[in-house]
Amino acid sequence: MPEEGTNDEVAHFRAPEIQHNSTGWGPCDMPDQFKDMPYQPFSKADRLGKISDWTGAAFQDKKYTSKYQSQFGGGSQYAYYHDEDESTFHLVDTARVQKPPYQRGRFLRNQRNMRGRGGGRGAQNQFQMLGKGLKSRERERKGQVRKWNKNQGMRNNKNQPPIKNRDASVTVRPDWVTIEEMDFPRLAKLSLPNVKDADDVLCCGSLEYYDKTYDRVNVKNEKPLQRIDRVFHTVTTTDDPVIRKLSKTEGNVYATDAILATLMCCTRSNYSWDIVIDKIGDKLFFDKRDNTEFDLLTVNETSVEPPQDDGNSLNSPRNLALEATFINHNFSQQVLKTNEARFKFNEPNPFITDEEGEVASVAYRYRKWDLGGGVVLVCRCEHDAVMTGPNGETQFITIKALNEWDSKLSGGVEWRQKLDTQRGAVLANELRNNACKLAKWTVQALLAGSDQVKFGYVSRAHVRDSSKHVILGTQQYKPNEFAAQINLNMDNAWGILRCIVDLVMKQKDGKFLIMKDPNKPMIRLYDIPDNTFDSETEDAEDDDEPAAETFQPPYNYANNQRV
Repeated sequence: MPEEGTNDEVAHFRAPEIQHNSTGWGPCDMPDQFKDMPYQPFSKADRLGKISDWTGAAFQDKKYTSKYQSQFGGGSQYAYYHDEDESTFHLVDTARVQKPPYQRGRFLRNQRNMRGRGGGRGAQNQFQMLGKGLKSRERERKGQVRKWNKNQGMRNNKNQPPIKNRDASVTVRPDWVTIEEMDFPRLAKLSLPNVKDADDVLCCGSLEYYDKTYDRVNVKNEKPLQRIDRVFHTVTTTDDPVIRKLSKTEGNVYATDAILATLMCCTRSNYSWDIVIDKIGDKLFFDKRDNTEFDLLTVNETSVEPPQDDGNSLNSPRNLALEATFINHNFSQQVLKTNEARFKFNEPNPFITDEEGEVASVAYRYRKWDLGGGVVLVCRCEHDAVMTGPNGETQFITIKALNEWDSKLSGGVEWRQKLDTQRGAVLANELRNNACKLAKWTVQALLAGSDQVKFGYVSRAHVRDSSKHVILGTQQYKPNEFAAQINLNMDNAWGILRCIVDLVMKQKDGKFLIMKDPNKPMIRLYDIPDNTFDSETEDAEDDDEPAAETFQPPYNYANNQRV
């Protein structure tokens, strides 16, 4: 008992109110603290997990759309809305965890094993399948294949990025007159058979011998690609002093092998290009414009998903073209015997000047074809090297390089895994992705009369570094056999060229332009003013000598910088 005079109070215990439910269990009335609170009715069979399903809005499982839905309908009583600053919010990583190889498909294997043991549900299904007829099973299988193909097609179309509209190689001006539009289906039906073999008019230049040790290079014995500082001339037709002399006595149509290959293989091209034609009397001169990308090699031009990155990207179409051109030039010179005597023609290289450095191994063969109807073609063709044949004869070869940049982005196969064991699959993939480039190389080898064409397989040392490459292997073909393998019909190629020549021959004297439409499978022939591109060439015509165009390397491999 507290003492008298103190103010301490005794603690009192208040018993809680207990509601007596005589008919069941639980409270009889709603407690005051729970009144007016929304209540979501639920069933004991409903799945729990809706609260923690963070991916439900973005990645809905269409197969089980009602997996977490209540039997009483959807409710939004507990929906959470946050209107304040969400700058500190971080999304939880919901990426699918990649299973290791040994765990993939293990449940399917177990199911197959159970079916094979003949017990339980697997045996019952097996007996049911045996009871069906062969026709019904075949019909069911075909239906499943059609359904799978349809789903795959819808998935691929959904996942593929939209193809961007390409820019034309030259801007069409309002004063240009369209003479003819030739679509590819019409051009593919043209044919000019029985074109006689070419006659050599003049041969000049010198060639180095091919080093056959590179035929033994493989993936396990790769060699790094070296930088060879040599000058490559890409002189157009009218700037060639030899063609200027021959135009007075030989032929009436003049071009280079690169220009002819572009026209002959135009039906396989997707990118835009253009060629200028000068008609002077009964003579035609096919030229490329100065300061263009005509001599750059395309990469994955005919692929289902061609490169579409931005211009600053490592894998943009232009940067890939620069890389491929640089690889091609370096490879064609690295595989030669530089310390041995060269094979020389009677005439020297007509484009060598005293101010230039070392010139690449190249020989020019000026050849003449009679196409009938008074059309005589004179073309400058090129050889890259020579080699000694099995019988000791001298064979002229064309050397080209295929390059691998990123097999995941290009949709190809891994060269380091397939090149030694499945080289045919690698080449088939290149034929699909670079059909136009390989066809033009084959046409150039056929026009030049090369005995062999050498293909080198060059890949990046690292996927994200375009400055270092390695040689993984080589392959050799006869041009005629390779043309048959890629379904290249030279009768059709001559027919396309003859069609264009006949169209221009019917026009009055002047300047014309052939351009591949950047987004449609067709080429257009324009009549353009005579001074259309004169402003582009004024700087190059400082003297009477032709301006020899040399290839400038796009990369400084020493510093990994663009020049």
